[in-house]
Amino acid sequence: MTASSLPLSSSALDLCWQQLPPLPDKVGFAGSFAGTSGKALIVAGGANFPDKMPWEGGRKIWHDEVFVLEHPEGRWKADFKLPLRSGYGISVTADDSVICIGGSDASGHLTNVFRLQWRQGKLLCQDLPPLPLALANACGALVGRSVYVAGGTETPDASRALKKCLRLDLSNPTPQWEELTPWPGPARMLATAAAVDGSFFVVGGADLAPGPAGQPLRTYLKDGYRFTPGLGWRRVADMPNPVVAAPSPAPVINGCGFLVIGGDDGSLVDFQPRSQHPGFPKRVLHYDASRDQWSIAGETPAPRATLPTARWNGLHVIPSGEARPGVRSPEVWALSTR
Repeated sequence: MTASSLPLSSSALDLCWQQLPPLPDKVGFAGSFAGTSGKALIVAGGANFPDKMPWEGGRKIWHDEVFVLEHPEGRWKADFKLPLRSGYGISVTADDSVICIGGSDASGHLTNVFRLQWRQGKLLCQDLPPLPLALANACGALVGRSVYVAGGTETPDASRALKKCLRLDLSNPTPQWEELTPWPGPARMLATAAAVDGSFFVVGGADLAPGPAGQPLRTYLKDGYRFTPGLGWRRVADMPNPVVAAPSPAPVINGCGFLVIGGDDGSLVDFQPRSQHPGFPKRVLHYDASRDQWSIAGETPAPRATLPTARWNGLHVIPSGEARPGVRSPEVWALSTR
């Protein structure tokens, strides 16, 4: 019996959820950047529908606001801006800065890469080497001093997802993006990434194919892959169900596993009316890398999709995101385990 066919057990993890101060925006954002610098939590950019919902003809607006929280019981500072309105990129914390990678704006997908630093009440922004191609809806994580990026789409109307893996070695005095051999499975967008035990993991997401009229059709995925420098890729156990756009990078637990929280499993993709969509699944999955095995860790009180994570003050912070398709939430949730 393979690991992927083992009965799904319950994890021994005790998940503890709490709310941090909500973002100072009445709607909230999907696809924000997030991370930590100067002991502060930073959430920036993203997109929403501020006036009307998409099924009412509302227009998606990208944002450049940057919010900074210096203490869990404090107030968000909000007088800062990104260099451009953007969202749906990748963000990782490295070298006491938030590295923001790619994404999109109202005109298309982006190659921009930059770092945000919080220093003595000021937000600093520094450009980093741009991506070799425009990229949004990808996933990524920091392994050691290297940033890994996988999948995504190259244009807003793409009918094919990308099967590309890129790496930026921050320990190099003049870092440049390099393209690695991709994972052996299907192309994908909106997958979940994780960094565990010196390896880069990519799980779930959605593949794309052109429909009868050329429109992109999604295939929801539950397969996963592990890249270890010097050893390459290998397939890991399948998730028990597909998951698309879960919080990423996935929270790492006990140094040997990670959590896939909420996200979209595709079961309600055609739900009507859209205004009454009940929201995303609450299930939290735990992957144990030492056993190559999935289990159920519990539930989240606030299932979300299309959002980042950040490790801050011993908490895994999950800011804003989509509460259901088209609907954002300004709530900021945090997770710890015991």
